[in-house]
Amino acid sequence: MTLRVANSGDLADIMRLERRSFPDDAWSEQTMADELAGAHGVYLVDVEADRVVGYGGVRALPGGSDADIQTIALDADFRGRGRGRALLQALIAQALARGARELFLEVRADNPVARSLYDSEGFEELGRRPRYYQPADVDAVVMRLDLRAWAASRGTQGTEGEVRRADAGAPPADRAELGQSSAPDGSGAAEETIA
Repeated sequence: MTLRVANSGDLADIMRLERRSFPDDAWSEQTMADELAGAHGVYLVDVEADRVVGYGGVRALPGGSDADIQTIALDADFRGRGRGRALLQALIAQALARGARELFLEVRADNPVARSLYDSEGFEELGRRPRYYQPADVDAVVMRLDLRAWAASRGTQGTEGEVRRADAGAPPADRAELGQSSAPDGSGAAEETIA
């Protein structure tokens, strides 16, 4: 398992997972390309034998007090092995490294596996958005993580950990699914697929 910062060369693999993970509401290729190139987030990929098997993004403005998990997805064949947790933890570390104190996400109310993972990492439910996920009319559970408490419980200061830069020598990553995504169009629509 290798986690690294995503780059434009990963777009086709990411879109393959996006469409498989979110058949009813996958992001467009252009939206995902814009996210990968954006200056306000970081996208990571999980690579196995030169194949992207997972990806996730966090939006965290440098110096801002909060951040959002945009999306996180993992190929079904690779679930249940701790890879989703590792990807989530790496995204949390990215938010910490950017100075965020709180991390938010939305998770489908009908995804108990994802919800259990988020609960186990310390996320707390803030509320629900009725019929948020369309066209399925599924509620979104809005969750929040206190990043300082998370870091203190792990004895870390929020470094990038084991995430390898794919573009070594480039400036620090400023680009941000386990099957979890918050729409980059500002609507906040999020997706997740975790196991």
